[in-house]
Amino acid sequence: MYAVFETGGKQFRAEPGARIRVPSLEGEPGASVTFDHVLLAGDGEDNVRVGTPTLEGASVKAEVIRHGRGDKVIVFKRKRRKGYRKKQGHRQNFTEIRVEEVALG
Repeated sequence: MYAVFETGGKQFRAEPGARIRVPSLEGEPGASVTFDHVLLAGDGEDNVRVGTPTLEGASVKAEVIRHGRGDKVIVFKRKRRKGYRKKQGHRQNFTEIRVEEVALG
């Protein structure tokens, strides 16, 4: 059983037992979170249910494992022959979750 759900403006594929890094969520490590915005669900064979835009009653339950910050991304801007150079760094916050259950409701 798997599902595609949306959180933080991004889509993720979830299977029971999978560890996923999603954009930062509220909640302490060990807390349970539920994602109700399920877009697609399937059982690994030919049975796939697609929502319009979401599946009614479907949800993904997960446990918060930890919070962290991703690798640094360097943003470098330059314009040729103008002497313009600008360098910025950015680290995105994330929450790592472990998927416990995919329920179709």
